[in-house]
Amino acid sequence: GRMWAYTVGFTVLPHVGGFLGWFLNRKEIPAWYEKLKKPSWCPSRKMFPVAWTVLYTGMGYASYLVWSDLGGCSSKAIVPLGLYGAQLALNWAWPPLFFGAQNLNMALIDILCLDGLAIGTLCSWYRINKVAALLLAPYLGWLAMATCLTIRIWRDNPEHKTGKSE
Repeated sequence: GRMWAYTVGFTVLPHVGGFLGWFLNRKEIPAWYEKLKKPSWCPSRKMFPVAWTVLYTGMGYASYLVWSDLGGCSSKAIVPLGLYGAQLALNWAWPPLFFGAQNLNMALIDILCLDGLAIGTLCSWYRINKVAALLLAPYLGWLAMATCLTIRIWRDNPEHKTGKSE
């Protein structure tokens, strides 16, 4: 009877940081983000909450599958769930760096490290649960686009590379 609570908890967890990141930086998005030079292929602002809701849900449920297959918080879970936790922390750190601090250098470093950890997470999960690994595939696709977008914004807006001017 308790398994549904774990399923819901793991599935909801990624949304917590995502929501907090949006909530804390929501005023900067229209004020600052709209003024940045962005490539023609940049998704509409309305796409981001929809995409992240789907991606966080898939990622959270996948983490539950891995946790469950490894028998909970066992020694076998340290690396696969540690990688997941680390990439999730970097995922959550990106909006405050990009929108809050308006620091394109730090946001770029963050997302490049995030990419490596997310790939590492998928690879470690593949040996444990192929469905969980497949559930991360759309996330990696979106991260690839987000990384390219961050690189282009970083390149095309040199005046914003180090953050808010004092």
